[in-house]
Amino acid sequence: MSLGPRINDAILGLVTLEHRVDPYFRDGFNALLQHPLVNMVQFFLRLLHKNPETALCQEIVEPDEQQIAAAITEKMKEFTALEYQGRTAERAGNTKTYGVVRAEFQVLEEVLPIVRKGVFAEAKTYPAWIRFSGPGPLSPPDVADAGILSIGIKVMGVAGDKLLGDEKWTQDFLGISCPTFTTPNTKENLKLQGEIYARTPVFYFFKPFDSHLLDAAMQGLYARMNRSPLEVQYWSCVPYLCGDGLAVKYSVRPASDHKTKIPWNPPDNWLRQSLAMRLANEDVELDFLIQAQTDPRRMPIEDASIEWPERLSPFVPVAKIRIPRQRFDSPEQLDFANVLSYNPWHTSATHRPLGNQNRARKLIYTQLSEMRQAMNHAPHIEPDGSETFQQ
Repeated sequence: MSLGPRINDAILGLVTLEHRVDPYFRDGFNALLQHPLVNMVQFFLRLLHKNPETALCQEIVEPDEQQIAAAITEKMKEFTALEYQGRTAERAGNTKTYGVVRAEFQVLEEVLPIVRKGVFAEAKTYPAWIRFSGPGPLSPPDVADAGILSIGIKVMGVAGDKLLGDEKWTQDFLGISCPTFTTPNTKENLKLQGEIYARTPVFYFFKPFDSHLLDAAMQGLYARMNRSPLEVQYWSCVPYLCGDGLAVKYSVRPASDHKTKIPWNPPDNWLRQSLAMRLANEDVELDFLIQAQTDPRRMPIEDASIEWPERLSPFVPVAKIRIPRQRFDSPEQLDFANVLSYNPWHTSATHRPLGNQNRARKLIYTQLSEMRQAMNHAPHIEPDGSETFQQ
């Protein structure tokens, strides 16, 4: 191993060490300091990132976007081919599956008229498959992972024409446990993918003349040794349409303050185990929320490193996610989790993804999913909620 990956792994080793003591102080730290520090980091990000948007729901498409998206896709394909040669291919992002669980997505009776569009147009309950996962691109022991979790919600039985032709009745929502994305735009994401392929992702954040320390700080303020995938808040990070002329972001948060105790030396698959323990004993509810864009300068479409201030536009509940008590960790159901394809473009035009990172995802997610399915000899399937698995 060359010097660069060795330095990268040594820094990540410090993250692992922090995760072992994290449970003993992190709640108090977050209660006292997280929001003030986030506000400070966001202040400097806004100073450095000049926002040219002047109108609500304004997208600014750069002329080289398609080439950048193609370059990101190819770099991630190269990583996938190299990393999973001769074995089951995993996703290049949101990689480690903690579990896919059966759920209900219940649109509420009382929803603000401005967002009662598309899937939120009427009070209705849909079946859903929810995938909880880690950030990737590898699947280390949970204590050694970056500490940012991912959620993918596949709502089924949703009528209407879809923007991708591979699924006819699904609506996908994606999020991570940080309100901003790892990179502000696709140009920076391409740099990150290059470092990932070189096994030096830490270098992306700490290069002396091309530093991304502020983005690292934002991720670090939300990264932690997590108790359970059911006990963190998730954010879409990037915006979506909601009808004509309204941009929104999504969030999912726990409906209770249940806190699972983390053992001193957690097992490698602790997050899968904690998820299984909770769902073996009780039903769980999560709130699904929407935040509307109200200020084009303070709430940009194209910059995913800028948090939309809740004091300008709070998140409001539009749906309830109900996860019944269940077993989900059979080999058959875990295999099913690997076959599923989550894509923000599994949606109708009413909820079209917005911004350069979302526009790039259409190519990236589609081609990487096709590559993974081909490597695993697993054809694409569109679930309908009727799937059953031996327990």
